[in-house]
Amino acid sequence: QVQLVESGGGLVQAGDSLRLSCAASGRTFSTNVMGWFRQAPGKEREFVGAIRWSGGNTVYADSVKGRFTISRDNAKNTVYLQMNSLKPEDTAVYYCAASRMLILGGSGPLYDDWGQGTLVTVSS
Repeated sequence: QVQLVESGGGLVQAGDSLRLSCAASGRTFSTNVMGWFRQAPGKEREFVGAIRWSGGNTVYADSVKGRFTISRDNAKNTVYLQMNSLKPEDTAVYYCAASRMLILGGSGPLYDDWGQGTLVTVSS
């Protein structure tokens, strides 16, 4: 099992930037892909993007493409979600998740372990 701890959430204004971190511990050697998801109040969980530990390949949801960037620091077992040009509709609890599969995808069931989430609030 992998333990995931997100940090970096907070209250920002529209147009601001914010960087989230996700620190992984435990059986991190078993994971291949790290994903970011978000869930806004009253809405279903939504895929944001994902990154492969080896090679750093990334994939993003259309809603964040060009504004959000995922990176990773293999030595620190940490992935980051850099969010620029934030919009009020980006307000949500953001979760990171770890997958043992090699598929770089956005389906929740692909992911085995989840963090507790960090709240991002974007005011207009």
